[in-house]
Amino acid sequence: MAERLAAVVADGDLIVLAGDLGAGKTCFTQGLGRGLQVADRITSPTFTIHSQYRGRLTLNHLDVYRIDQLEDTLDLDLPELLESGVTVIEWGEQIDPVLPDHLVVRIEFGDADDDRTLSFESSDPRWQERLAGMDGFGEGASC
Repeated sequence: MAERLAAVVADGDLIVLAGDLGAGKTCFTQGLGRGLQVADRITSPTFTIHSQYRGRLTLNHLDVYRIDQLEDTLDLDLPELLESGVTVIEWGEQIDPVLPDHLVVRIEFGDADDDRTLSFESSDPRWQERLAGMDGFGEGASC
């Protein structure tokens, strides 16, 4: 599904990944990277906070799990990151008040061990239009 999303993202887009620990936020970002033709291995930036990858568009990958206060987001320099490329923020719901319009991808555990449920939410009509054309899901996706 993330690879399909890569086909409709645009320069300056912000995607917030929400869900339980271990639900697949980094895996989703890896799929997005494949869709953006990123050749490097995408890993979780939990301890580095920010990683950047080159592909069809630049992919900025952030993890704000360890950020305790909204004031700490100033160090991330989000306005500059959002100027170009696609920015993905794992655990971004924690800093939602300081974020501009964005797409939220919520990843939740399903009934079986390998099952996941994805939901997409945005009040931005541009996202709603782009997502409307994304019907159908690939089978057997893995990281």
